Parts: sequence; C-alpha cells; structure tokens
Amino acid sequence: MAEVRFLLTGDTSVTVEFGNEISTEINAKIRAFNIALQQSKIPGIVETVPTYRSLAVHYDPEVILYGALVKKLKGLLGQLDSIQIPPSDVLEIPVLYGGEEGPDIEFVAEHNGKTVQEVIDIHTSTEYLIYMLGFTPGFTYLGGMSEEIATPRLKTPRVLIPGGSVGIAGAQTGVYPIDSPGGWQLIGRTPVRMYDPDRATPILPEAGQYIKFYAIDKAEYDRIAALEAGEGYTVRRHPRKEAAE
Repeated sequence: MAEVRFLLTGDTSVTVEFGNEISTEINAKIRAFNIALQQSKIPGIVETVPTYRSLAVHYDPEVILYGALVKKLKGLLGQLDSIQIPPSDVLEIPVLYGGEEGPDIEFVAEHNGKTVQEVIDIHTSTEYLIYMLGFTPGFTYLGGMSEEIATPRLKTPRVLIPGGSVGIAGAQTGVYPIDSPGGWQLIGRTPVRMYDPDRATPILPEAGQYIKFYAIDKAEYDRIAALEAGEGYTVRRHPRKEAAE
C-alpha cells in the first residue's frame, strides 16, 4: 500500500490520503478505513467525507485534539485487510436520452464516430462506481465510463442546466441533481430526484454504491416524474453481483 498521508485541512478536520489516482483499489481502501473508523467509536468524530483518493474526517476539538486523533487514525491502518466491505447496491436510474433532454448527444456521437443509439447502448452497458459526491448536493462523480464515448466539456458552460440532466465530461459521466450551471455535454435526463430536501434521506446516492442507467421513453419519463411530484418514486436497486459472489 502506498504511504498514507494525514493532512491538516482545517481547525476541525484532517484528510487521510491513500494515493494520487482514481482507482477502485484506492476506493476500496477508503471504504474499509471508513468502516474501521465507524467501528472504532473514536469520540469526537462529527462526519466523514470520502473523495476519489482520500477520506476527510471532521471532528470536535473540544472532545479530541488533532494530535490524539491522528494517532488513533494511524492505529486503524493495520485493520484494513480484515475489514469486510459489504456488497454495494446498484441503483437503476432511468434516463430519457436525446431530444430536448439530451441536446448534446448528437455531438457526442459525431465526436466519437458513433450513432446516437450506439452512444446510448454504451452508456447504459456499465455499472458506474460512485467514487464521491460533491459540487452540488447529490452530484455523483462516477467511474468506469467507456473511452468510446468520452467527449470534452463545453467550451462555454451553460448558465442553467435542469436538475436530472445526465452529462459527459471527458471520460466521466454524472447526473446534475438540481438546477445549476455546468459545462458537461448533456445526453439525457432522469426524472428521478437525486436530491430532495423534503425526503427523510435527502440525497439518494451514496459513495461506494453503483449506478446503472437504462433508457426509457417519454411516457415512462412522465409517469416517473408524476410519481416524484407526488408520493415519490422508489428506485430499483439490487446487490452488485460481483461483490455478492
């Protein structure tokens, strides 16, 4: 394992850095460390925030001081190989591709020498690991998109992108959970609310889960949108087969 670094990132936080790249191996170490930290019951821990290559640990300095916390965190590193990471859920996210909901899908297809249907087929063929959430509440940073449909960001970002828009930027894909500015190439839109402040659990996805997109038509989009506007829509999910085996 690469040397783990403990970085002072504020007067109430420390970042535990596991590497300098985006990889499933580093992600597994972050998840295992987060589980070990939860099991340790170290007093004063307020919140943990996973990223691509690190785990931010927010703490209460009135309960535990930086030096004592780092000492305890270092003591957890030897436990990582024995941590059992539970199977990850795969969230099945419906997407209406193209048209007004995905105005850039033709460009993505042309840029990669594909048809629009080939772009959809490739985009829906992968289970994408959620490495982290950020930018806006519930924005998913996903890994595993095929280079076959990788496309540069827009040269001029849009001022307003509708919540639910599914985009591509370079070799990444993700979902805009709320209306916001952005520069990703929009290929579709999901009627599922990735973030809803009125829900018991406002943010739907969690780091460490996977997302599997699937294509729907306008009628299904409208049906799910109507449910979301009312009693809510329950996203289908299942344990990831590879993790469960």
